[in-house]
Amino acid sequence: MAATAQQTAAPQQDDLAARKYERRAIFSSALGHSLDGLDLLILGFAMSGIISTFGVSQTVAGSLTTITLFGALVGGLLFGVLSDRLGRVKVLTYSVIFFAVFTGLTALAPSFEVVALFRFLAGVGIGAEFGIGMTLAAEAARPGHRARATSWVGIGFQCGVLVAALISAPIIAAFGWRGLFAVGVIPAVIAIVIRLTLPESRVFLENADKAQKSSGKASSRILALFSNRRIATTSIAMIILTTVQNFGYFGIMTWLPSYLSKQRQLSLTSTGVWTAVTVLGMMLGIVVFGQIADRIGRRPAFWTFQVGAAVSVLVYSQLTTETSLLIGGFVMGMFANGMLGGYGALLAELYPTRIRATAQNVLYNTGRFIGGGLGPIVIAALATDHGFAYALALLPLIYLIAFVTMFLVPDQKGKALENA
Repeated sequence: MAATAQQTAAPQQDDLAARKYERRAIFSSALGHSLDGLDLLILGFAMSGIISTFGVSQTVAGSLTTITLFGALVGGLLFGVLSDRLGRVKVLTYSVIFFAVFTGLTALAPSFEVVALFRFLAGVGIGAEFGIGMTLAAEAARPGHRARATSWVGIGFQCGVLVAALISAPIIAAFGWRGLFAVGVIPAVIAIVIRLTLPESRVFLENADKAQKSSGKASSRILALFSNRRIATTSIAMIILTTVQNFGYFGIMTWLPSYLSKQRQLSLTSTGVWTAVTVLGMMLGIVVFGQIADRIGRRPAFWTFQVGAAVSVLVYSQLTTETSLLIGGFVMGMFANGMLGGYGALLAELYPTRIRATAQNVLYNTGRFIGGGLGPIVIAALATDHGFAYALALLPLIYLIAFVTMFLVPDQKGKALENA
């Protein structure tokens, strides 16, 4: 009788330990991803100050986002491969330290060229945050809750954006744009402490021997993403999807503060509030998306939000009053960025453990570099000639491309991760 009780208690204890680790992995990954969001929106708020300090044009200043995202692409390649070889938690910690150092140094940059260099190097650290954090959360989560788990990591990014929206105005008023990058170092210290107390992913440890045996050169892991027609089609489809996602997100968020301030005559403080409301909409969208994706499937969730993004962005481009911009921004944010966390679950389910973090980092950061890099430049160019509202009105076209692309991506809702 006692033996039977012990036998039934053991699985329950294992389950409790797994649930506890799942929560810790999600929280730690979300915290790290928040640095990503904090840093990139800080750049948006610092843009006017950088333009004034160094006497560069709006388009040249917008290239800083492209440079940062190119660094993220390089970092994604580097840290993704290292994570599949050395472990998720260890490599995430290294990347946060790298990011923190060069974010802080940006505050001391004496010229635009040095700002650009430090933004590139900070981007290298940023490149690890999405892919490895999503991988860690997906490997820790139960199959039926995987999209919700990676959505909470996506919420971390928006928390960083929200903090940036709320603190940027008072920091700029007190210390100028350089103060924003100095403050960007502080959360990294907290993330490092938490990460050092988090054990490695059990899924990774169980497959570590396979990873070492099949490691080879870094290029072999990247080439494995295109090793046959089926995998190559999936990988290309994911690059298209993440390109669309980031084109819309960075195109909107990089110039939204400037648009609200200059064309809608909102004060810098009010602009922060308006941006914060848009971000709150994004956070709600991410939570709702995770629920839908886990309950009815990945494709239906993406299709719903892609249509919603196209419609809400088009409507927002026509709004003029302060109240309508506030409500419209919330709705637009909900649909335009609600899909963010879903990519983490989708990518984790499509690739085996030995190349999972590589796939997350390479494919997402490729899309982020192409879409996120082009978005601010294209939006700035269109806005210069026709106004920001006109540029926004053209964005729904990209969500139509994403809608069609989803037909090429398998739906793996509720299935166990591949451990080959």
